[in-house]
Amino acid sequence: MSDVISVARTLDRCGVLGPGIRAVLWVQGCPLRCGGCVAAETLPFEGGTAHGVRELAEWITGVGGIDGLTLSGGEPFSQAAALVRLVDLVREGRPGFSVMAYSGFRLEALRRGDDDQRALLERLDLLVDGPYVAARHASLLWRGSANQRIVALSGRHPELADATDSSAGIEITAEPDGSMSWAGVPPAAGFREHFEERLAARGFSLRHGDDDTAA
Repeated sequence: MSDVISVARTLDRCGVLGPGIRAVLWVQGCPLRCGGCVAAETLPFEGGTAHGVRELAEWITGVGGIDGLTLSGGEPFSQAAALVRLVDLVREGRPGFSVMAYSGFRLEALRRGDDDQRALLERLDLLVDGPYVAARHASLLWRGSANQRIVALSGRHPELADATDSSAGIEITAEPDGSMSWAGVPPAAGFREHFEERLAARGFSLRHGDDDTAA
């Protein structure tokens, strides 16, 4: 089982990518190429930063005041073995920790996946599945297009049955070094392009990565 994860970005606290306040881990690398992907810089398997699974588990369990972990990317199921290890280590210290993942693959395909992919699926409470389809973009809870689903894989979040299916919005964070980051699923198509154009027009130098303007 792999003890290293290729990471595109991390965020200590986020209130727009799953229920409650969550740590978010974006992995690097995705075999899919969905048109209009909001995190295109995470698609190549080259790049990212290698982090040890135990190091990441210590980061997550050390963040106070959070309810769970959301895995995004990139494609988390492309690094399923290491993420299984990560979830297990996190839950050793926080047994009731909620874990959610995004995947460009449908649940049915993941259930036919390899042993590691099925093992990761078994550890999730929530899955947002399916590829992003720009032509079906909509203002939906935690997802970008109408073909995508929020799938409850455990009984940990019964409140979702009564949740309003509308966008949770985005969060923009100004970092101490003057950089800016944002997280969430834009309710309107083309948000990222317009947002970055406006920043550029105001003299911001845009880069994409762990410490720069990123989705």
